[in-house]
Amino acid sequence: MATRTDAPTRREQILKEAARLFAERGFHGVGVDEIGAAVGISGPGLYRHFAGKDAMLAELLVGISGRLLTGAKLRLKEAATAGGEDGTAPETVLDSLIEGHIDFALDDRPLITLHDRELDRLRESDRKLVRQLQRQYVELWVDVLRKVYPALAEPAARSAVHSVFGLLNSTPHLGRRGALPGRGATAELLHRMARGAFAAAGAPAPA
Repeated sequence: MATRTDAPTRREQILKEAARLFAERGFHGVGVDEIGAAVGISGPGLYRHFAGKDAMLAELLVGISGRLLTGAKLRLKEAATAGGEDGTAPETVLDSLIEGHIDFALDDRPLITLHDRELDRLRESDRKLVRQLQRQYVELWVDVLRKVYPALAEPAARSAVHSVFGLLNSTPHLGRRGALPGRGATAELLHRMARGAFAAAGAPAPA
């Protein structure tokens, strides 16, 4: 899957630092001046990019939900293109989805913390949009998972997907970045655990 290599815009820099500070000290524990200082501009200068902290929070949480969904759709499209007439094997597609979510879980840990703590601070319309995007994202996974495990009923598949998201999104609780075994080893471990959980969900029930 193609990855972005160009430098982040000033707006993206502001959002990244806002996410970090909000996650570390809470939404109300961070001032506009602190966010500005983190990116080298005055606090009032931030208002050229955002109406305020509420707008930053909304863009962060709606934005990551949208990027996850867009990324998953792109992975499915690339899999269909690469697989030829019969498409790519469902197991390979599932692995690709897991890899994409692990990238998010390891590289955007502050956003996971923000979602857990601050989602209710969004306006109702923004909160509904986040939930809508998340539901679409889940359903993409459910469809792929049921192709890998055809006997898995839809409700069980949906529960399995949510459970694996909970597993992968536990990264903010794994300790400081320096305390982890390394990005590659952590990603591999999370991938094995996710596939193991899906395999357990898709296994026949004991007699």
